[in-house]
Amino acid sequence: MLDLTYETPKPKVIAGAKHDWELVIGMEIHAQVSSNSKLFSGASTQVGAEPNSNVAFVDAAMPGMLPVINEFCIEQAVRSGLGLKAAINLRSAFDRKNYFYPDLPQGYQISQLYHPIVGEGEVLVEMGPGVARLVRVERIHLEQDAGKSIHDMDPTMSFVDFNRTGVALMEIVSRPDIRGPEEAAAYVTKLRQILRYLGTCDGNMQNGNLRADVNVSVCRPGQYEKYQATQDFAHLGTRCEIKNMNSMRFMTQAIDYEARRQIAILEDGGEIVQETRLYDPDKGETRSMRSKEEAHDYRYFPCPDLLPLEIEQAWVDQIAATMPELPDAKKARFMADFGLTDYDANVLTAELDAAGYFEAVARGRDGKQAANWVINELFGRLNKEGVSITETPVSADQLGGIVDLIASGEISGKMAKDLFEIIWSEGGTPAEVAAARGMKQVTDTGAIEAAVDEIIAANPAQVEKARANPKLAGWFVGQVIKATGGKAAPQMVNELVVKKLGL
Repeated sequence: MLDLTYETPKPKVIAGAKHDWELVIGMEIHAQVSSNSKLFSGASTQVGAEPNSNVAFVDAAMPGMLPVINEFCIEQAVRSGLGLKAAINLRSAFDRKNYFYPDLPQGYQISQLYHPIVGEGEVLVEMGPGVARLVRVERIHLEQDAGKSIHDMDPTMSFVDFNRTGVALMEIVSRPDIRGPEEAAAYVTKLRQILRYLGTCDGNMQNGNLRADVNVSVCRPGQYEKYQATQDFAHLGTRCEIKNMNSMRFMTQAIDYEARRQIAILEDGGEIVQETRLYDPDKGETRSMRSKEEAHDYRYFPCPDLLPLEIEQAWVDQIAATMPELPDAKKARFMADFGLTDYDANVLTAELDAAGYFEAVARGRDGKQAANWVINELFGRLNKEGVSITETPVSADQLGGIVDLIASGEISGKMAKDLFEIIWSEGGTPAEVAAARGMKQVTDTGAIEAAVDEIIAANPAQVEKARANPKLAGWFVGQVIKATGGKAAPQMVNELVVKKLGL
């Protein structure tokens, strides 16, 4: 397990306010379930298909069509709950949430209000080396996504694409445990990482596959502690919800702006109106979208087309037995097995594919050296080229081969970087490429000693300077390596230079 100190969240300090205020944030994350078909139909969930081509009769609300639960979506929700250390409810039920939008053909959404499939869980959010905060998850429920209204194709008409209608969503609802914009972004980042490790959501925020509704309120110091003691939300102030945030940067900006807006109203003697707001990144401000609805506004009632969902504990146990190693456990293992720093382990476990690549390189090798090459050389080049780890032209075996050549002393660090560039561009087996290109480090003591003697003899003035200031001995090392075409082993050169100069 990770060695972490649990820190009480420090409320965000809002500069420029007349009084002290504390920021309180709760999140509702909508995560699209990774599934080939929709929650209640066999229609495809393929992204980028022709508009209205992935629509079954039940998605389009044709008369007489009845929903049929997709068992795999249920499994994915259970798996997500287990990944968040949450309670799995063996009996849950679906409700109808009634509202009328053009992109909702049924006039209602099938969701879960009263009996969700997943109960209370938690997300461990690291806020720095060895420091973590616990954000409680209240519930995860399954529901259908709506379609997409398109307003920019015609000056007088709007269009609707129902491809997304009926796609399964997990709504992950947190407690109001988050106390600042940066912590909110860290929470979403960590939750996204866990879901991607589990394979239950791809986390693609650009496509809207993971998006956040952010509830923001402000209260005076001491009020949050009263809420914790009483669980009375009235102590936290009136909240406003910022809808559909799909960018970490915009999320932090929106929260900061909304907090300042609410404080300004309260300090001028006004009252906060509970409402839903949107963030305008061009203006850097939130704007009112509609008054905030409550459960009674949606006229929830049990869905008459679906019986209560009952699952067996044995099935849940079977899913639990197939759970992958999750980010925190993988990070702890990397630090223990490979001697990695907290920073290196964080970088290497951020994405599952990157973690797998590193582990293949490090297996049977020096873990720290493998980490340096993966993080500095490989990741640096991938970022420069805009290429993902799954598209890298340098395989884990090839990078491991380069590390082996360094460890055996056959090539120097500089040669290794040159070899990496050749493998990136041309491919090949590192050992064979190095042999073919004459990339072999000179370790013959006699040859290196002769080069050192020659450089020292040719530079008597520099010798006196080096003896007066030993730091200048590096000049001789560089000259010897240059004279040998970069092939002399640097450590051996350094030892001989120090010996010959009498340092």
